[in-house]
Amino acid sequence: MQIVDWVIVLLYLLATMGLGLYLSRKASGSMIDFFISGRSLTWWLAGTSMAATTFSIDTPLYVAGVVGKRGIAGNWEWWSFGIAHVVLIYVFARLWRRSEIVTDAELTELRYGGRAAALLRGTKAFLFAVPINCIGIGYAMLAMVKAVDALELWQSLGLNPGEAGKLWSVVGVSILVLIYAGFSGLWGVVLTDFFQFFLALLGALIVAVLAVNSVGGMGPLLEKVQAGTDFDALSFLPIQFAGGLRWSDTAGITLSTFSAYVFVQWWAFRRSDGGGEFVQRLAAAKDEAEAEKAAWFFNILNYVVRTWPWIVVALVALVVFPDLEDPELGYPKLMLEFLPPAVLGLVVASLLAAFMSTVSTLINWGASYLTNDLYGRFLHPDATQSELVLAGRVASVLVTLLGAVAAFFSKDITTVFRLVIAIGTGPGLVLILRWYWWRINAAAELASMVGGFIIGLVTSIDNPIFQLKIEDFGQRLLVTAALTALLWISVMFLTPPESEETLRRFYTKVRPGGPGWRRQATQTGLLPLQNLGKDVMRVVASVCFLFGLMFAVGGFLLLNSLTGFVSLTIAALGGLWLRQLNKSHTPPMPRPGLSD
Repeated sequence: MQIVDWVIVLLYLLATMGLGLYLSRKASGSMIDFFISGRSLTWWLAGTSMAATTFSIDTPLYVAGVVGKRGIAGNWEWWSFGIAHVVLIYVFARLWRRSEIVTDAELTELRYGGRAAALLRGTKAFLFAVPINCIGIGYAMLAMVKAVDALELWQSLGLNPGEAGKLWSVVGVSILVLIYAGFSGLWGVVLTDFFQFFLALLGALIVAVLAVNSVGGMGPLLEKVQAGTDFDALSFLPIQFAGGLRWSDTAGITLSTFSAYVFVQWWAFRRSDGGGEFVQRLAAAKDEAEAEKAAWFFNILNYVVRTWPWIVVALVALVVFPDLEDPELGYPKLMLEFLPPAVLGLVVASLLAAFMSTVSTLINWGASYLTNDLYGRFLHPDATQSELVLAGRVASVLVTLLGAVAAFFSKDITTVFRLVIAIGTGPGLVLILRWYWWRINAAAELASMVGGFIIGLVTSIDNPIFQLKIEDFGQRLLVTAALTALLWISVMFLTPPESEETLRRFYTKVRPGGPGWRRQATQTGLLPLQNLGKDVMRVVASVCFLFGLMFAVGGFLLLNSLTGFVSLTIAALGGLWLRQLNKSHTPPMPRPGLSD
């Protein structure tokens, strides 16, 4: 890092702070203004903010680690969530916006009633705001420390503060984020996200282009990767087609792990119907149509656009640093190796942008639970709007401090990422069914959430008392999902359903499709506002389109024309089918019958 690099980084930090503080007036009117921008976000702002939230400094490091250890196919660990994100577009986006909530925890007292609903709301708010959210902040900070260390930022200033000092410097950047996020609320978060996302994307593209050029181009890169790895690092699927369709003996991931990703993880995880930060953006959209478009824009940015710069850089790192003990450090080490002055400063600023966009979202999101679902619901129900805004700012400070504590105990980004997945696996099916089946009750959702958290935790960590850790990640997810399902199904049938008044209230507000609410539709005389059958077909067509497009880009980029053309054909067919579904007239829903 030269003086010009530090000047670029400083200018970026000052510009972000200035923009955030300028927007502070927009967030001061009410809790709705502070946490969901007065329900006025356009689709492109909401969608970009969703993408920026998932693009932290940890993600390129995480992808470098995944490719270094398990090859391109290892990315199914996060690609599989694309299925749930497509489901979000057509099945849940409009429902979330129609529910008019501030947080997803608030939905529990719209969907359920009585003390059980209140207990569920409080428990969910605490779990999401404190352990789960703060672990997320912690491993984002850990990634930043790794980048600071690999880029030798302190050494460029003639300093060597040690590991603790480096972490405190990252905490200092987080405090900078806290200042603008705490003053400007979600308005400051989404508008800074917009600029931060495209700066972070530009940085990733610059690193990818210069890194590939440094090894002689894409062709020589692929040859060196194939020659230098003892596993199939270039396959998109851990499957061999030569000599018949069969599992690859050289795949970087096991059959159970791949199966768990594709067939279980996306619907069993706690984000199966959207997830907190995404729900916050959808709830902040201007209307239902904007929410649906925001979800589509996020999917294109997240899977089609962002995937390949990270993977390309990770492949270069395999070649340039073949003996790197920690593959996650390949990304920042390539930056230091090949980027000239000024360009290095720009890319470092882009990594800061990625870090700040995620941390600002997690701060605001965690504070929304503490304020809306704990303080405003249980501690001070009569609080004025100004008091709630103040509580939101105080909660932002608390979440930041707890995230810093979590950072001191985090060691490995990939391990922590898998822990977050494991402790969040289990309640996903309940979260889907609660929208479409009246029989799901608060006790079932509470059992799935707490049970999944405990089972995922004890099967993920070593402890001196009892050894229940499951080393194979796929088997761990399968066991967690199965045991959690057994638990919540038993609890559901052992406890009474929600009252008819509660069920009618929810149906009247949201009016989901499908057969699960026929009795309530008959009682209220209101037809569903959703054609669930058609939406499911849209999901299938969109999955073909999204993944086909993503693999087409990757196939052509990595000089695999067959994969590129096959994937492009799948994308085209999916797109044509989706277009036909969107153009076709939806007949009026039949008048509901009396059966359940």
